[in-house]
Amino acid sequence: MTDVEGCLACDLTADRQPLPGGVILEEDGWLIEHCIGPLGVGTLIVKPRRHVLRFVELTPAEYASFGRVAWLATAALRELLSPDQTYVCQWAHAGWTAGHIHFVVQPAYDANQARHARPGPFLQAELFDAGEPPDDTEVESFCDRAREVIERLAADSPSPAPGRGGQGVRTG
Repeated sequence: MTDVEGCLACDLTADRQPLPGGVILEEDGWLIEHCIGPLGVGTLIVKPRRHVLRFVELTPAEYASFGRVAWLATAALRELLSPDQTYVCQWAHAGWTAGHIHFVVQPAYDANQARHARPGPFLQAELFDAGEPPDDTEVESFCDRAREVIERLAADSPSPAPGRGGQGVRTG
C-alpha cells in the first residue's frame, strides 16, 4: 500500500492537504517534513513515504535506512536550534485506530520548565492541549534553512552502502 486517501500523512505527501515548508528531504523511502501540529517551530516529522501502520511492517531496506534519516533530522535541529535535548518518538494512532507511523523529532529546551510542569510526553500533551500551531511563514523559513543543512549533512556523511534501499536522496 503506497498512498491512502484520507490518511493525513499520505494526504500531506500527495499535496491533498497543505504542508507548510513542503518535504525537506526524501531518502530511501523516508520523508522529513515539518510537523503541522502545535509542537513548535523546528519540530520535524520523519515518516515512511508509503502507508505503513506498524514499525514491524517496514521493509528491511526501509528499516536499514531509518536511523540515518532520523539522525539527519536530529543533527539539523542541533545545528539550527541548539536544543538542550531532542525528543524522538513514534506516533501511530488517530484516536485508537492505527495510523500511518511517523516519528516526531522535537527540540526541547530546559527553559520550558518555566511554563510547563514536566518534560517529554507531558510537554507534548500540554502543547497539544494549548492548540497553538506555529505561524506558516516561520515554518517555511525554518524548512528552507533545514533543507540546506540536511542536504549538506547528507552529502558529508554518506550512509553505509550495505542495506540501503537505493532510492537515493531528494530534497524538497
